[in-house]
Amino acid sequence: MRLDLLTVNPWHHQSFLFHLATGYDRVEALRKMLAYVQNFRDKESPYTVQWMARIEKDLNTSYFRAHTMYETPDKLYYGRDMNTITVFSVVLNPVS
Repeated sequence: MRLDLLTVNPWHHQSFLFHLATGYDRVEALRKMLAYVQNFRDKESPYTVQWMARIEKDLNTSYFRAHTMYETPDKLYYGRDMNTITVFSVVLNPVS
């Protein structure tokens, strides 16, 4: 069983992948997701992504948490054709 948790940005109303969890059944997938949500700040680094949708002319800024810089675009592009969004920068934010 796979559980995908999405988040929606209130400014530009775009949805992004927050995390995906897999398990043998729904209960295990839900337990894994709960554990992730409770601890993700301790295990993943914060990134800022600047991007633009092809149909728009506004530069957008979104914030993600990921293990590596390479996971961040996967969360941004989740459920989309990669040709619909142009990424200008992925920046690791300082941790305080």
